[in-house]
Amino acid sequence: METLLLNTAYFPPVSYISQLNRHSTAFIEQFEHYEKQSYRNRCEILSANGKLPLTIPVKKNGKIKFLTKDAEIDYSTPWQKLHYKGIESAYKNSPFYDYYEEEFHPYFERKEKYLLDLNLSILDTLINLLKLHTRIELTEDYIPEGTETFADLRNIIHPKKNVSLFADLKTYPQTFGEKFPFLPGLSILDLLFNMGPETKDYL
Repeated sequence: METLLLNTAYFPPVSYISQLNRHSTAFIEQFEHYEKQSYRNRCEILSANGKLPLTIPVKKNGKIKFLTKDAEIDYSTPWQKLHYKGIESAYKNSPFYDYYEEEFHPYFERKEKYLLDLNLSILDTLINLLKLHTRIELTEDYIPEGTETFADLRNIIHPKKNVSLFADLKTYPQTFGEKFPFLPGLSILDLLFNMGPETKDYL
C-alpha cells in the first residue's frame, strides 16, 4: 500500500481522518509553502446557522512566503475563546459532547507557538481516541508532486474542492439535521460528537 501524504490540518475534516484509517503510515508535509484558506489553519463545523468556519490567525512576520513548519500562531485576538464557544454552542446538545469535550479543552487554553505543533498534538489526540493504527511522520524535505510510493492528497483534501474520491462517505445524524440537509466535509469533531464510539466504524 502506498504511504499517505497530507498537509497538516486543524481538527481535520472527516475525509482526512478516513484516509488515515486506511493507511498504516502517513507523512505530513512541513516543507511546502504555507497556503492560506485551507484546512491547515481552518476547520468547519455545523452551527445553528449553518456551516461555520473556525480559522486560526497566522502571523505574517513580514514575509510573503514561508514554510508550513514556520507558520506562527497569532494570539493578538482571542480566537481560542471564540473557537471554543463556537464548538460548545454547536455541539453542547449532541450525544457525545460531554464525553469528549475535556479531551479538547486544553487546546483552547495553552498557547503553542507554531501551527504545525498544535495540529500534530490535536491529531495525536484524535488518533488515540479513535484507536487508529496509523503512524504519523513529518517529511524531511519537500516531496515533489508525482513522487511514486506516495498517495498524495496534499492538494486534494481542500475546503474549496468537492472530490469524488470521498463520495463514498456515508451520512450520519447531525446535530442540526432537522434544519439542514446532510452536510459533508465537516471537521471530525462533528462526527465524533454525534457518533461517539461508532465513529471508527463509520470511517
